[in-house]
Amino acid sequence: MNIYGVNEITKHIKTIMEQDFTLQNLMVRGEISNFKQHYSGHCYFTLKDSSSSLKSVMFRGKAQYLKFMPTNGMKVVANGSISVYERDGAYQMYVDMLIPEGAGELSVAFEQLKTKLTQEGLFEKIHKKSLPILPKTVGIITSATGAVLRDIYKVSKRRNPNVQLVLYPVQVQGLESASQLVQAVKFFNKKFPVDVLIIGRGGGSMEDLWSFNEEKVVRAIFASKIPVVSAVGHETDYTLSDFVSDVRAATPSQAAELIVPDARELTRYIQSLFIQADLQIRHTLQTKKTRLMVCLKSKTMQKPQLLLQEKRQHLDDSFEKVEQLRTRLFVEKKHKMNVVLEKLHILNPVAVLKRGYGIVKIEKKIVYNIDAVKPGQKLAVILSDGSFDAIVADVRKGQVLYGEK
Repeated sequence: MNIYGVNEITKHIKTIMEQDFTLQNLMVRGEISNFKQHYSGHCYFTLKDSSSSLKSVMFRGKAQYLKFMPTNGMKVVANGSISVYERDGAYQMYVDMLIPEGAGELSVAFEQLKTKLTQEGLFEKIHKKSLPILPKTVGIITSATGAVLRDIYKVSKRRNPNVQLVLYPVQVQGLESASQLVQAVKFFNKKFPVDVLIIGRGGGSMEDLWSFNEEKVVRAIFASKIPVVSAVGHETDYTLSDFVSDVRAATPSQAAELIVPDARELTRYIQSLFIQADLQIRHTLQTKKTRLMVCLKSKTMQKPQLLLQEKRQHLDDSFEKVEQLRTRLFVEKKHKMNVVLEKLHILNPVAVLKRGYGIVKIEKKIVYNIDAVKPGQKLAVILSDGSFDAIVADVRKGQVLYGEK
């Protein structure tokens, strides 16, 4: 009996599996669990059903083409092959393609990205820019050979031939389409500014319109400083570019109608404004004329001297009132002054002296009480009409009546 190494047995089992055609190209239905996307881009997960599980891996080279992000609990159909991972000695499925079961891959991807961008607020009205009223230049991002360009050109030139149309030709489907759409939006914003942009294409399947659902295209439209009108597909077709654009047009023709004003309608509108202005001017002039005629027929305008007479009389009355006020104030002030003068006269020391009183001084100081006087002192006595000197003969305290010794 031969003895084999673990590696030999593992390689033998792997060879058997790889030679089994059934295991090399098969479809497996299951539910995703333990999903993990490595920083390298590889995706690791388990496919399971009610009774079994199958470890699976989808390498970056295949995973990069997924339109949706696998999540735990999602039911899928996986296409790939079964082989042995030699390091762990375990078999696993190497997945080349994942298809969501019950819903198409693009439908799942559409809803996932729509939910993500909605949560970020990219579709909110607060970010929507208004379209210019009278655009001079319109940027068009579409195929150079499709009917979209012809429809936009035809409608625009019919409505206003003076509006300049600038085309940035791009592929509207295919692998390079999304990158070209992003580059076109950036070109108009950075190198060739226009008043408004139209981005779109004709109708088609969800696969045909998918470039307008790519995340980088949606973010480029959101970042545009130029207002963007989305005209993708037919009226019933909706893409994420429609949600993020400032205005969504059901068709390319409608986009041109929304952006380019009809020159004939503008002319009629301007003419109506002129008519309204003329009527308003005539009405205003008539109103002013009527008021003027009323003024001219008034008593004041017919006999202006009457107005002057009234003013003179009013002025005379005013002067009379001022004079009366002045006289009253003068009398009041004079009376108050006399009262003050009388009070001052009563308080005047000279008036007191005239009533028979005198002022006694010792060495130029007024004597206020008897204690300041001593016998033999020389006094100066001041009367109302003169003064004299005296010598104190005797000092008596207490009240002394006139004439008493």
